[in-house]
Amino acid sequence: MKISCQKHIYLIVFILSFFVLFPVKKGLTQSKDASRLSVIVIDPGHGGKDPGTVGGNVEEKNVVLDIALKLGEQIQKEFPDIKVVYTRKTDVFIPLHKRAEIANKSNADLFISIHANAVEQSYVYGTETFVLGQHRSQDNLEVAKKENSVILLEDDYTNTYEGFDPNSSESYIMFELVQDEYKEQSISLANIVQNEFRERAMRKDRSVKEAGFLVLRRTTMPGVLIETGFLSNSSERNYLSSPGGRANIASAIFRAFKTYKTDVEQKSSFHLVTSDVKPQPVPRPVAESKKQAAPAIETKPNTVKKDLYYSIQIAALKKKLNPAAENFEGLTNVFRVDAPPLSRYFSGKYENRSTAEAELSAVQKKYPAAFVVAFHNNQLISVKMAQELEK
Repeated sequence: MKISCQKHIYLIVFILSFFVLFPVKKGLTQSKDASRLSVIVIDPGHGGKDPGTVGGNVEEKNVVLDIALKLGEQIQKEFPDIKVVYTRKTDVFIPLHKRAEIANKSNADLFISIHANAVEQSYVYGTETFVLGQHRSQDNLEVAKKENSVILLEDDYTNTYEGFDPNSSESYIMFELVQDEYKEQSISLANIVQNEFRERAMRKDRSVKEAGFLVLRRTTMPGVLIETGFLSNSSERNYLSSPGGRANIASAIFRAFKTYKTDVEQKSSFHLVTSDVKPQPVPRPVAESKKQAAPAIETKPNTVKKDLYYSIQIAALKKKLNPAAENFEGLTNVFRVDAPPLSRYFSGKYENRSTAEAELSAVQKKYPAAFVVAFHNNQLISVKMAQELEK
């Protein structure tokens, strides 16, 4: 009993010390608005003395490096304004903490780590994309253990990772405490990646999953870890070892990135919203709905005293509506901005972002897709730009 108590005390001390060295993800840097993707970090897993998984004579490190370089080339070709940063471009060994450091120092907007899987059961195949979180199954834990075990090849890893043992299930308890402010964005990208693998690359979809990956734990931006297939499966190994197969995987990830980029920037830029965006349902005009008019929902009064202010976009429609409370689920302080072919509807004007964010949760009860925007001199700008103007 005494030994058991001591073991738990040591575990608690380990977890607390780990969070002192690696604070919760939300607290690593000041929260930034991903209104425009300008820097992308692509992380080909393993490398150098770490071959990763091996199937036949195919090594993971070579497969994922080629996929990563192809992905980066496509991004740079179609989006020359985006800076693509690689954690490695050659066959070299890069410690996990250095990979995260590269992403953080680059002030990246997105982190994409590319891997290939392997298990004892050779019949298992398919793609899966992970986000940071607590594993829900033993299989997810085993994947995390395998990817995290690379730290055992690092010099002085016990001090660098404060005694973290990648092979001990108890070490992963700490991931239950992780507060990842970028989880929603990460899951969004992961879902798009899996959709592309399934619908366009015709790969088996093993779904989006959560697990405790150290490399994602240390990054301060949305990020995913993609397992592009199983080298332990002969058919999938042949696919990933072929130039065409790797090109298809890279193209699928690129299309997912492109969709994610559009989604993120549509939520932050007035000029990027198009008529293809499906708006939230808006009640019938006042004349048609007087009998069933919703009670007005009082919002905080407008207190804007400067040219820069924040608001909440609730809809983008092809038709013009009177911005009365009856037309917008009882919301007051609704105003309309026309920019043919669309009219956009906003709720409230707030002097700072924090006030707008506080109001957002109430608005989203009526309009789940609502999001915070910013105006400067009555022109819509990105929230990121607004934050810069406030400095």
